[in-house]
Amino acid sequence: MVTRPPAPVRARLGVDDCATGRTARPVAQAGPQGTGQLRPAALILLTPAAPGTVPVMDPDALFSFGEPAAAAVAPAGTAGMAGFTPVGEDAPLAVRMRPTGLDELIGQDHLRAPGAPLHQLVSGAAPMSVILWGPPGSGKTTIAHLVAGATDRRFVAMSALNAGVKDVRAVIEAARRQRRTGGPQTVLFIDEVHRFSKTQQDSLLAAVEDRTVTLLAATTENPYFSVISPLLSRCVLLTLQPLDDDAVRSLLRRAVADGRGLGGTPALAPDAEEHLVRLAAGDVRKALTALEAAAASATAVGASRIDLSTAEQAVDSAAVRYDRDGDSHYDVTSAFIKSMRGSDVDAALHWLARMLVAGEDPRFIARRMVIFASEDVGMADPGALGVATAAAHAVEYVGLPEAQLNLAQAVIHLTTAPKSNSATTAIGAALADVRAGRGGAVPRGLRDAHYSGAKGLGHGTGYRYPHDDRRGVVNQQYVPDDLVGTDYYQPSQHGAERAVADRLPLLRRIIRRPAPVADRRPTAAPCGIEAGNGRQPERPGDDAAYEGGVDATEEGQQ
Repeated sequence: MVTRPPAPVRARLGVDDCATGRTARPVAQAGPQGTGQLRPAALILLTPAAPGTVPVMDPDALFSFGEPAAAAVAPAGTAGMAGFTPVGEDAPLAVRMRPTGLDELIGQDHLRAPGAPLHQLVSGAAPMSVILWGPPGSGKTTIAHLVAGATDRRFVAMSALNAGVKDVRAVIEAARRQRRTGGPQTVLFIDEVHRFSKTQQDSLLAAVEDRTVTLLAATTENPYFSVISPLLSRCVLLTLQPLDDDAVRSLLRRAVADGRGLGGTPALAPDAEEHLVRLAAGDVRKALTALEAAAASATAVGASRIDLSTAEQAVDSAAVRYDRDGDSHYDVTSAFIKSMRGSDVDAALHWLARMLVAGEDPRFIARRMVIFASEDVGMADPGALGVATAAAHAVEYVGLPEAQLNLAQAVIHLTTAPKSNSATTAIGAALADVRAGRGGAVPRGLRDAHYSGAKGLGHGTGYRYPHDDRRGVVNQQYVPDDLVGTDYYQPSQHGAERAVADRLPLLRRIIRRPAPVADRRPTAAPCGIEAGNGRQPERPGDDAAYEGGVDATEEGQQ
């Protein structure tokens, strides 16, 4: 336990109240003597400190900060980058090989160009808030370290795994005090931000909006699903891609040769290098961890070279990438749906098997197939919806492993069925019109006419009852005035929809043709029941229907 320091030391450290264990306030460290410069430093407290001690970061948190008191005021050259504990010789190889500058960063070329958001973020040229989205090992934490060490901004780091609203608010309040006293801008780094609840993310909004803090958040999950929209709209989203094989290979060679890494011993055989590159699948951390394990194995037997056999023994094989809650879940699901849409039954069965072996919830698979039946098969095979729904019921009724047979049968049916997305495009076009403000009042003839006083308002007047026509269809306006003549449904010529495509033009012609005036005679709706709602009209004749004639040609076509 570290004893409570004198008040001047507490002030220099930026500790608000050591006795009560309140959150420490990160401050900038003094730079080299005579330079008048500041080096960035940060302390963040995720657990309250015991009375009489200087608060330090929880050792299980994302970053550690060395000795509690002395490290924060250590002479120049003895403290770690941005207050982080200096990297020791026993640190993991992936940590020792972390780039010290943007010029050492390999990969993500689309973000590193001069003037690009990543370049501005690291250099501090613009106080923009950023969300880093990328798979494990793509460089998100490395970028955070670069930001922490490249500027004289105050840098605070926390992990969403063990931080809460209270911690976030404490950092924001400290940042406000810094701004009021002319202190440096605060950069708040939150790792695994997708693990924050909606309430926790809400607590960031105001501070990010007015730039009390510059948010740097990292996530492996799709932020459009895991980050609330108001926070996402206040940040620049930078998408980090998995490194390609050449980038991983380059980093492996650097780690073998660099003094921070293996220092040239043991060497890495070309076939072993290729094995590690393949094993990594774009994850640099995985590649360097595998290299470190292989180097330890080679050193243990006195070998000066890591051969393929040693590399294979050190690490068995690459883990199958499928996280039910992560991006792989959505990627495999996407491949499954697109294979069915593309009518590749063998590929669809592969992705189905991949999900089943990985432990995916079969009810989720069945739901996606029910959606697919209407979205991509639709009217080309109306029975496909029944097949998919039956498979979903079988999953509930039978369960795994037997239900995989029902799922496979439904997948084969959906994949080999004729395809039509006409239902999807039709409802999409209709929704777009509604959202754009198109669509006026309900035509008078279609309005509810069952209640007292409806007749006086003209509701139901002129409604024509289709069943009074021998064809079951009559000339009548069913849409608002500004949508007359609008065609949402465009049938395809595939499968069963071909017959619908032949019939639809005639239906539209009968419904939309100008109403005949001379040859009209009122007819009561059957049994005195108002069509469409099964309710008694106010009195006979209130809900009249009219029969209109059409020419014999149309009757013959019908």
